[in-house]
Amino acid sequence: MTSPISAISGLSAVGGIDALQGVDGLSASTGVAPASGPDNDFVSMLSKGLEGVQASQAKADNLAVQVADGTLQDPAQYTMAANEASLGLQLTLAIRNKAVEAFQEIMRMQA
Repeated sequence: MTSPISAISGLSAVGGIDALQGVDGLSASTGVAPASGPDNDFVSMLSKGLEGVQASQAKADNLAVQVADGTLQDPAQYTMAANEASLGLQLTLAIRNKAVEAFQEIMRMQA
């Protein structure tokens, strides 16, 4: 049996998604019970992923400062952190673009 694919470390989450917290109230008004358990809530998964991307970018920024100061012993650490942050951002943008495309398609179907 194969093991499930693990989560991408760069997508662990970003704060500032407080506006999406109102989505929880939507399920209460429709009578549908929200999913329970770890990582079953879409908003929390999205928030964690964005915070992870933000954390990887902050780590890359800190390592860039250390490289510029000459205090970082291994510049390859910065290279790896910068690539991880870049890939996380690219994945986040791809997910956002797909969500926008899906929203636009739904709007076209309603017209």
